[in-house]
Amino acid sequence: MVTVDESELVTRAKAGDLEAFEALTTRYERRVYTLALRMLHNEHDAEDVTQETFMSAVEHLDGFRQESRFSTWLLRIATHAALKIIRKRKGLDTISLEEATDPAPDGDTIPHPDYIADWRQSPTELVHSREIQRLLDEALETLDEKHRLVFLLRDVQGLSISETAQTLGLSEPNVKVRLLRARLLLREQLTRKLGDARTRLIRNHNH
Repeated sequence: MVTVDESELVTRAKAGDLEAFEALTTRYERRVYTLALRMLHNEHDAEDVTQETFMSAVEHLDGFRQESRFSTWLLRIATHAALKIIRKRKGLDTISLEEATDPAPDGDTIPHPDYIADWRQSPTELVHSREIQRLLDEALETLDEKHRLVFLLRDVQGLSISETAQTLGLSEPNVKVRLLRARLLLREQLTRKLGDARTRLIRNHNH
């Protein structure tokens, strides 16, 4: 079976080829659903976001300039849709993605983990370990949205730093800082569960 290039499918879909758009949907539906599910932890909401994402993509396909990958554009739409649901759950007014990803007043400084222990796997490797999945999901819940989103897009969905920045409307340096912060925070959370207690180091707060 010949795999049709994404850009060719997008060009055909923009010209009104329904089969081409259906092919794009088939190619990326699972990826969009997985991102939504990890953000929302609810299958019904994730299905709604997936449907809304592709409906919005159809509606705005003419405006997609193909300056980025179609998948990146789709994930940005999905991220917006999922953020709306998160805000509604909290009883807050819906806010823009830009507001949700604004840098923190403290300058988003790199944390110094209070708890460090040796372990063999990084958070990115643990993403694909089924037995650790529940612990990782719990750890992800401890992150605020701006750090969780960067980790999900970069380390779980596999977007590049540039694509993650594009998707979230951030600068690449900001993405790098947030990604490092997310990884450190996740490492600290998971170390509490998985680390070797004999190698534990508690940071001295006097320094």
